[in-house]
Amino acid sequence: MTIKTFLTSAAIALSLVSAIPSASMADGNRVVLDQFGIGNAVGGSQTGFHNRLTVDQGGFGNTAIATQDGAFNRMVIGQRGVGNGVVAGQVGACNILGVAQIGTGNAANVGQVGNCNAVGVIQVGNGNAATTRQIGSGNVAVIVQD
Repeated sequence: MTIKTFLTSAAIALSLVSAIPSASMADGNRVVLDQFGIGNAVGGSQTGFHNRLTVDQGGFGNTAIATQDGAFNRMVIGQRGVGNGVVAGQVGACNILGVAQIGTGNAANVGQVGNCNAVGVIQVGNGNAATTRQIGSGNVAVIVQD
């Protein structure tokens, strides 16, 4: 086990343990995880109510960190391939966020603060990087790279 793997595993375990006391206050939040592959990691948190988070991953060494704070936010991540990473956060209400990735070494850093914002990122090939921030209400961003 490498030091990076150890630290990633420890951080995920800590975030899961710290979330246990507040689970009874989740108010309809939902998380769905599917990690088929080797060495994938997910960490995150949800506060508020009726937030939805879905992660898929697959492949090898993919990492996703996702946070939601507010109400009725929706997030889907995806990934596949090797060494892809996503950091995504939503604060507010009714925000929609997606990512996809697929290839190797892609990185997405996406943030939404406000209400009713929408962003989609699809990257496909290798070594792509996307960063987007939405602040306010009604913003729409689409990034497609190959």
